[in-house]
Order: sequence, then structure tokens, then C-alpha cells
Amino acid sequence: MKIGYQGEPRSYSHRAATELFLTDNNTAHELVGFETFPACFAALATGEVHQLVLPIANSTTGSILPVLDRLVSDRVSILAEHLVEVRHALLGVPGASPDGVKEVWSHPEALTQASGALARRGYHPVPAHDTAGAVRLVAERGDPSIAALGRPEAAAEHGLDVLVDNMIDRSHNTTRFLVLTTDAPTFGADANKTSISFATSHTPGALALALTELGLRGANLTRIESRPTEDAWAYHFYVDLLHEPGEAGFRAVMDPPPATLQDVHHLGTYRGIMPVLE
Repeated sequence: MKIGYQGEPRSYSHRAATELFLTDNNTAHELVGFETFPACFAALATGEVHQLVLPIANSTTGSILPVLDRLVSDRVSILAEHLVEVRHALLGVPGASPDGVKEVWSHPEALTQASGALARRGYHPVPAHDTAGAVRLVAERGDPSIAALGRPEAAAEHGLDVLVDNMIDRSHNTTRFLVLTTDAPTFGADANKTSISFATSHTPGALALALTELGLRGANLTRIESRPTEDAWAYHFYVDLLHEPGEAGFRAVMDPPPATLQDVHHLGTYRGIMPVLE
């Protein structure tokens, strides 16, 4: 089975895919990296890969909107979630020093997660398509004034040095990844978390009524976010909710769908991973 991810080997997405699919007892899966999120979804749609491992949110910067917005439009289902602690390091060529660095290259999300630390040192952020790709490009340039922000494990592979450890703004910096498929949602016996998308009527209190009804049915909402639809000034809501495990737990909350919800999309039911709160 082929598993797609965004980025290059030694990126955080590659790490997530490896942790999910390449364990000691399961080495039969091929990991395939793509430069962009649209390329990932295109590969899934054509069958070039069977599943995707993509980031959906970060505890510092919030949702990964290019992924979130395609969950409905690309008709994918969530099979699982996975949390990865992100501890960026500043990586430079041998002989470089933190004081001599002028530019820092990395994925825009990584740069945002360390924007305060970069600003305090006077570094100029330069976006790249991927953290691991930025590490490779910095190694190829060989310029001591240019460093990369990425996984410390990527340094040795490209002959770079770790100049600064833990170049992040918040110590809890963690990225939530999803495993995506084009298959219909399934219901594992331990699946206690569901993601849905829906709209509501444009009437006073419509959203409050919708959330109240979900709560009365036993759902514990862990996340809600509004995103624009194709129609101007119209929005739909993405919601993650916890419930009793299994298909019966899902049915108790969503069958039949609450009357206050419109255009409901069941994005997946899977085992929820509770983050460690500091």
C-alpha cells in the first residue's frame, strides 16, 4: 500500500507517516512525498496513493487551512489522527554561528510557529515548500548566513550542524495529523471521535441551537471552526466531537441528524487521541 504525505524525507509529515505505518512489525507500506497539498489530494483521487497523512492543525498556529478546506470538496474520510511534538532546530552549514545567520528558510507553518524567536534574533524568514526541503536547499547553498528551521534529525543527513535547539515560541508545539482515504467512513469498536461539517439557517441563535442539540445527545465538542463556502458570505462549520465508542455511540449523536443542521458531511469516526495539557 502506498501512503502519501506532503514534503520530503525527514520532514515532520514524513515522521508522522513513518510512526503510523512503518513500525517494527509492518514494513510493507511505501511512503510517497509530494511537494504541495493539492498534489497530495490529486494523487489520492487518481489512486496513485491509497491513503494520505496530512497535518490538520497545530497547537501554536491553529488549523492548516489548505487541508481543512479540502476535506469536504475532495470527499475524503478520516481514518485516524496522530499527534507529533514539533521541536524545530536552527540548522546551518559547518562553521556557521547563530550570530552570523541572516535568513532562515522553512515551511511557512514552521516559520509561524517560531516567528517570535526568529524576530528576537533579527532573522529574516524565507518560505520554502517543506522543512526537510529547506534543510536540503540550505546545504546545497553552503552559505553560513542562511539557515534552515526543521527537525534536528535532518541535520546529519545533509551535513549541517544544529546551531540552536528548540527554536519554537511555545513549549507545547504539537501538530495533529490525519490519515485520509477516499473510502466511506468506518466505525471501529474504539472509535470515539467524529468530525463533521455542516451549515445552519441564517436565523438568530441557529448555531447555538445546533450545538446545544449535539450536547444534549451526549456529544462533547472539542473543536469548532467556520470556513467560507463557494457562495459569498456563506459559511459552514467544521466540528470535532467526542462520544461513546463504536457505531452505536455515533448513531446516538448523529442518527437522525439534528434538525438544526444543514448540508451535513460525515468526515470520519475514529479513535480520538487526548493531548497532554501542560
